[in-house]
Amino acid sequence: MKKRMAWVLAALVFLSGCGGQEKEDGPEAAEVSLSDLYAGMEESCGWEEGYMTSVDGGLLEEYYPGLPEIPARQLIVQVPAMSSDVNEIVLFQGETEEDGEKAAEILQARIDSQVDGGAWYPETLESWKKAKVLREGAYAALIASGAHQEELEEQFALQFQAE
Repeated sequence: MKKRMAWVLAALVFLSGCGGQEKEDGPEAAEVSLSDLYAGMEESCGWEEGYMTSVDGGLLEEYYPGLPEIPARQLIVQVPAMSSDVNEIVLFQGETEEDGEKAAEILQARIDSQVDGGAWYPETLESWKKAKVLREGAYAALIASGAHQEELEEQFALQFQAE
């Protein structure tokens, strides 16, 4: 009986240690929760409930032409409900790396259009000039935030660092 219990415990230790590590490092690495990432961004920036609002439907197509046609596993698009501050966050996960690349191109076009005349005021133009598109495999993000740019870029990057 004691030998059987020892074997069961040894098997459990082996499965919990080796199995989890292989999955984390292998091709089936854990998926990043974009809703959790965005919630952390919102909290760290101190954006109160109602400050940011979702963009979808026709407005999504207007801001990011072609993005709704790319198969998305996760998509979060948030802009200020009413504010002259630049805080535009797009978090995207496609089905493939190619989807992530296509999304990144569309997100960069949004930045370019704002820099090339879409952002009317000098303060907003400066914020858009600092905006970035970040990409990691099937994931792409547009981060345009005057007051929190570097902090939000870092939060995105941290999601993909090996632990």
